[in-house]
Amino acid sequence: MTGRLALIAAGGTGGHMFPAQALAELLLAEGWRVRLSTDDRGARYAGGFPEGVERSVVRSATTARGGLWGKLTAPIKIAAGVLAARAAFRRNRPAVVIGFGGYPTIPAMSAALSMGVPRMIHEQNGVMGRVNRIFAPRVHRVACGTWPTDLPPAITGVHTGNPVRQAVLDHAAAPYAAPGDGLLHLLVIGGSQGARVLSDVVPEAIAALPDDMRTRLHVSHQARPEDGDRVAAAYAEAGISADVQPFFADVPERLARAQLVISRSGASSLADITVVGRPAILIPYAAAAGDHQTANAQALAEVGAALIHPESVLDAPGLTRDIRAILNDPARATQMAAAALFLARPDAARRLYDLVTEIAR
Repeated sequence: MTGRLALIAAGGTGGHMFPAQALAELLLAEGWRVRLSTDDRGARYAGGFPEGVERSVVRSATTARGGLWGKLTAPIKIAAGVLAARAAFRRNRPAVVIGFGGYPTIPAMSAALSMGVPRMIHEQNGVMGRVNRIFAPRVHRVACGTWPTDLPPAITGVHTGNPVRQAVLDHAAAPYAAPGDGLLHLLVIGGSQGARVLSDVVPEAIAALPDDMRTRLHVSHQARPEDGDRVAAAYAEAGISADVQPFFADVPERLARAQLVISRSGASSLADITVVGRPAILIPYAAAAGDHQTANAQALAEVGAALIHPESVLDAPGLTRDIRAILNDPARATQMAAAALFLARPDAARRLYDLVTEIAR
């Protein structure tokens, strides 16, 4: 391939990697060469990237965890990663570097800054992450997935939306089958790493639904590997048909079938929910930096696309009440689905691509 090289740097969670994948797909389609820079953890989420994307696993670290030894050795690991990135840039200089946040982006973004390579960041959440906040004053563009985004002083952002993968776009605005007398599909997702609290509360809440509703339910529940057996057992004991897995590779298809989604409010999950257009009950991750998941969820709640259950007051009876209320009211569920579509940015990858080409010139 002879096109210009775009280097995408992304941290090791689905929230960073999925929008990075969406941009990579479009860049390749437009004739660019694409290299992904991430760490070992991020590489686990790179399986969905097109084969044409080069992979580069870098050394990086964070001082936010790992105990005293981790804090002491983190600067050494980061410095080694930056030196390796600079050496790679000298061999094959990218036309542009796009950072999606997370500490594995530090080496590539630092190398781009020190060598004068055009660079930009994409912030997925309503509150900017620590690494993106550091680089925001030092890049040519700041793209925002959630609007409004809490930005550092004097920083201007461009609202692009959060790019979604082609697999999600294939189901964009899929017709919504309002809940009725037939089978009811419920999707429970906790982000790319699952969520313990959803495994603790959701099966109990669903088990308390009326018999006529419970017997028609089919639940797709993403649970951490260590929680999977007990979650599956809870559904089986309640006589509920359920598919419990640590990771669903076919989330877009399950979203398209769903009458209701119960989810964390990570930016990537919300982008998928709005592009497909489904009613949701959102449970923001209480320990998220800057409480950014609550900020993400607020936009959906304000237009009537979702209900928010703060983790601090989450309980099974309240969740049962809201699941029942939505699934018993086809008109309300349909209105919520339409409201989710109102917030969708299915062209987010194209908007981001336009910024990439602008600064790469």
